Order: sequence, then structure tokens, then C-alpha cells
Amino acid sequence: MPEDAKLLLAANELLYDRDAERVVASGAVQINYNGYQMVARQVVYDQKTGRVTAAGNIELVEPTGNRIYADSLDVTDNFSDGFLKSLRVETNDNTRLVAESAERVGGTQMILHKGVYTACLPCAENPSRPPIWQVKAERVIQDGKKHTVRLEKARFELFGHSLATLPFIEVPDNTVKRKSGFLFPEFKSGENVGFGIAVPYYIAIAPDRDATVTATGFTKQGLLLEGEIRQRFEKGEANLRVAGISQMDSEAFTANTSDSAQDVRGLIASKGDFKINPRWSFGWDVMFQSDNNFARTYAIEGLNNSTNTNTVYLTGKGDRNFFDMRGYYFDVQDADINDTAEKKQATVLPVIDYSYYAPELVAGGQLSGTMNFTSLSRFSEEAVNTDGVPGNDLYRGLKGNMNRLTGELEWERTIDGPGGLQITPLLAARGDVYGLAMDAPTDYTGNFTSDDAPTRYMLTAGVELRYPWLVTMGNSTHIIEPIAQIYARNDEQLAGELPNEDAQSLVFDASNLFSRNKFSGFDRVEGGTRANVGLRYTGSLDNGIGLRAVMGQSYHLAGLNSYATDDLLAVGSDSGLETDVSDFVASAGIELPMGLSLSTGVRLDEKTLALRRTDLNATYANDRLSTSVTFSQVAARPEYSFDDNNQTIASSSTIKLNQSWSVFGSVNYDIDSNAFNRRSVGISYADECTTLSLFYSDKTDPDDETANDWTIGGRLVFRTLGEVKLSDVSAN
Repeated sequence: MPEDAKLLLAANELLYDRDAERVVASGAVQINYNGYQMVARQVVYDQKTGRVTAAGNIELVEPTGNRIYADSLDVTDNFSDGFLKSLRVETNDNTRLVAESAERVGGTQMILHKGVYTACLPCAENPSRPPIWQVKAERVIQDGKKHTVRLEKARFELFGHSLATLPFIEVPDNTVKRKSGFLFPEFKSGENVGFGIAVPYYIAIAPDRDATVTATGFTKQGLLLEGEIRQRFEKGEANLRVAGISQMDSEAFTANTSDSAQDVRGLIASKGDFKINPRWSFGWDVMFQSDNNFARTYAIEGLNNSTNTNTVYLTGKGDRNFFDMRGYYFDVQDADINDTAEKKQATVLPVIDYSYYAPELVAGGQLSGTMNFTSLSRFSEEAVNTDGVPGNDLYRGLKGNMNRLTGELEWERTIDGPGGLQITPLLAARGDVYGLAMDAPTDYTGNFTSDDAPTRYMLTAGVELRYPWLVTMGNSTHIIEPIAQIYARNDEQLAGELPNEDAQSLVFDASNLFSRNKFSGFDRVEGGTRANVGLRYTGSLDNGIGLRAVMGQSYHLAGLNSYATDDLLAVGSDSGLETDVSDFVASAGIELPMGLSLSTGVRLDEKTLALRRTDLNATYANDRLSTSVTFSQVAARPEYSFDDNNQTIASSSTIKLNQSWSVFGSVNYDIDSNAFNRRSVGISYADECTTLSLFYSDKTDPDDETANDWTIGGRLVFRTLGEVKLSDVSAN
């Protein structure tokens, strides 16, 4: 205590014995002394010995916020040394210590005898009931210098039953956010690697730097070592990870796979994210491994997806502009010793996107610009034959290099017409410049340009008309909005003769009915003259019901229909846009105040009204139940390598049984093949001190890409003590 520390005392009665040099405070005693606060029925201060004794419903609040309750207390006048009986300690993070007696030593340690440690609150209905978990120990040492709680001769109990006895358990106290030491083990299993126990050790190097070293022993493959170091900077953070193993039994894996090809395997990975200034950010997420399946085989956390995307990026955001530059390398993790699938993936270095909006109106309208530059290369072509007929190959990628620069200027203005009519004229000009060094498709009957530097342009003049009607009734409001668009353009140049890398997906539905270009990327562009006509509806009822709907068609009026002109992937085939009159598209939805939401979207054949695509979704949520059901139906598109009709039902639900327990599950069912693609079920528990989750899942694996088709996993967290995991390393 500092020498000038002041003591504030309040009591019903204060007695000062000058001869004995004792001060006795009785009745509702309150003491405040240099951050310490204490209440008791009686407090005696012996000036000769410098001891303070207290009795009766003692509560001592330390400067750290910890609360100490005791029947009797005998300490020095600076609270550094002393004894307590029938002790209970409550920290400010709700951990609790109970002991028969305790002693304070040197002002930095408290030693509790026959103590009990837990982070669980007592049962409100039956306080005498044992907590969910607790640790009983012969001695509990709270060390204020090391900021640790050490439990010696510790016995761990769960629901009042003893599960394990350990020589000691040491955990950080409530003042510590990071502390070096062993973390709880993780249990792993896999058919080809055996049973494993992962023991992580956490190292708090500095306030801005820490590391984790993990050793996992597998019964079949030996010792897997992992290390990760993390560094925080003033404007960002970065990490570096390494992992490696010398496999004891590589022959346990399937022969002629990357898992069995070599004994010594490993990886190095890094991730960074930096905020250069309020507008610019930079980062990376990359991994290099000895073979194409190491991270997936051993379930290296965060790196075990079937495709790991390596990326480097630079992003800038302004008030009226946006810049993004990225590079990609797609690491396909499978057991193919020849890396066939990975070699077919494009290496993108880089792709640059830039957009700009003029700060001032130009001729009363908004002027904006868009730029995209893409440079990519492949080591081999990726082709698929849909029907076995030569010449019907589809090419998802060609071997070689492609560079494309695209720039577009757009001007549009909205004019208020008579009677509320909204008129939006639009002008746009786009240009593309290519640099191609790609092998021509080997078995392709269509045209493919032989020009190494082809160019193309697209000029657009269009207008959109909207005529919203507001209908107000006694208890509802409705907006009915007919919409018509017409865009006049030149034909798409070199249609189908250029590589198609970023416009391979085409889904025509109500969401893109009024899009000027319905292709998903820059490599294809909609040309010719086209009209989009439809109706949009929005309704709101006073009882909280919301309604919405969109329906319409698209019409090719003149010029070349881009969607009827096949490219290397036949992306427009059976899309619903390949004919002069498109299929009908519609969507509708309703939201009910009870928590129920229904939505649907359909595409109907324009002649037969047959369903070409259907999406139905229902969700419901209340305090105890959350569930969703989705039905999808997609008609076959053989020319687009989608050979069969597909109908699936997917559902996921969570049921809250009570305040702590929940069950959850999901299912994906293929109606056409009468099989479950994926199923999972699990149970979870969470309260203030314990978190538990267990789950089981399985999936259809016709190509035997994984060793197991099922997964069992679990996670058990004891707050302030640690976490136990159970995972399957071969069912990713």
C-alpha cells in the first residue's frame, strides 16, 4: 500500500482502546482502503501487531474486481498476508472458488485448502446441486504475479461424478487474455491414418505476436507437426503456418495416389490482411504443399477444402470509384498423382476491376465507367463430350494464355413523364481488346478466331419505361408497376469465336429479366435489339403481411441473338433466351408476421408452359424453432452438358428444446435418383460455462473421392479450462 493511502470507515459503533491499541468497529462495518472494499459485522484492528481481523458475513472486493466471501478473516493491515476461513471467491468473469480455509502470502498469492473451482453458476432452483462441472483440489494457488490458478491433486467432476484425477491443472486467471501453455487435446480418426491425439501448445510471445505448436500422433502414420505464428501490426495482421509428417505406412493409402506416392509430406501457408489507409487494403491467402492432397488428407484446419483458392489482392474504395486487383491459383485437392484436374484450372494473374461515377451530372444524367482486365493461363485444355459424337465437345478452358481489356461508358437519366410515367434513356459504349496465345480447340465444329489480337465493340441505345400505380385501400397499400425496356445494339462481334472464361453460367429467371446483359461475365455480351417486358408488384397489409411478385418475358427483335449463338461451352443452349420469344419467368413471395416466409420462382416454356426451372422456398422461425425447406427443379440441358432432369429437396432445422439444449439437422434428397445426397443430425448444449455439440453426417460419394462417406464430429468447451474436439480427418 502507498504510505499516503487513506482509509474510510463506517460502522454503527466504533470503540478505540488506547491501552490495548485496538480499534473495534461493530455493526454494518464498511471499509474502503486504496481500492479494497470490505463489509463485515465486526472488524478489529490491532495497532501493535498490524493485524486486521473480521468476522460475520465478510465480503471483500479487491481492486481487480474479485469478490471474496468468508466467515472470518485475519490479515495484515495492507491485506498482503493473512488467513481466511469458509472462503468463497467470485471473479469478474464468473469463475468461482470455494475452500475450507485460505491464506494470503506476500500480497501476490492466495493458497486455498480443499478447494473447488468452477465457471458454472449455481442452480437457482437447487443451489446445493453440484454444478455441471467442477474441479476439486487439495490446494488451489492463485498467483498474482504469474496470473495463474493452479489446482494440485485435482479431480475433475462432471454432473457430480468424478471422471479424471490429475497431478495438477493450471489455467490463466481472469486478468489474462493470453497465456502460454498446453491447450486441451483434439481427438482425430481416419481409416488410413488411424486414431490420433493432437496436443497444442500456445506461446504468448509478445502483446502483438503469438504462436501455436501442435503435435498429433496417429496410430498408423506417426507424428504430424504443425506450427503457426501470428503477428499483429498497426494496420493489419499476418500469419505463417507450416505442417509436415514422415508417414510410417504410406502403403495404407490407395496405390498410385498422391497420398501413397511419398513418405515425407508437408505444406507452408500464409495469410495477411492490411489496411494501408482508410481507402486501400492489401492481403493474401496462399498455400504451397508437397503434393496436391496433403492438407485435405490430414484435415489441416482452414486448408482442407476440396479446392483451396490461393489469392493476392489490392482493393481501393473511394466515394465515387472502386478498384480491385486480384490474382488466383486454384489448388484442387484430390488423390490424382498426375494433378489432372488442377492443371485444367486457370491461373489468373491478375484480374482488375475498376468503376467510376462522375461527381457531376452530364446532360442531366449519371455518367459512369467500368473497366476489367483479365490475364489468365492454363497448362492443359478442359473439355467434355456430351453425347459421344465427335465435334460436340464443350470447352471450359483452352491451353495457353488469354489477356482481355474491357472498357465501358454508360449514361442514363430518369425523366418524370406525364401521369407518373418514369422514362429512363440510356446510352452505352463498350470495347474489348484481346491478346490470345491459346491452342485452338481440337474437336470443335464451330468457328474459333485465328486472330492473336481480336477486338470488338458494342454500342447501345435504350430506354426503360415504368408506370407505377399506387393503390391504397382501407387496410393495405399496393404498388403495381408495368415495366418495358428496349435496347438497340449492333450484333455481338466474334460471337462464339472467343474463349469464354467468366460467362459460363447463365440462369434466366425473374431476377435478371430486366438486366441489359444477362451473361454472367465479360467474355460474352448481349447484342442485337431486345425488349424486356414485365410487371412488378409490391403489397403491404396493415396486419404485417408483405407481398411481392415479378413476371415477364424477353423478346429478340432484330439482329443476331447472342443466346442462340453457341460458344465453346454452348452456354445459351436451352437457356430460355435462345428463341425470339423467351420463356416466361416469374417470382412471388409472401412474409407473414408469425415468422413464416414463402417464395417461389419459375421459368415456363413459352410454347407449352412446361416447367423448365422451379425454385420453392419456405422458412419459419420463432423462439424455439427455425426451419427451411427448398425444392429445386431444373430441366435437362444436354447441349450444355447437363444431361438429366434434376429435382432436389433440401431442408434444415434447429429446435430449441429449452434454454440450453438444441437439436439440429439437414437433408438433401435427390428425387430423380431416389437417394440422399447429404444428411446430418446433431445436438448442442450451451450455458454460461459449458458448450457441447455432437453431429453425424453422411454424403453420396459415387466416385469414391474420400475414404469415408460419413463423418462424426464433436466439440466440448469448458469455459476457462479449455476445449476438447473430435474430428474425422478423411471425410472432408
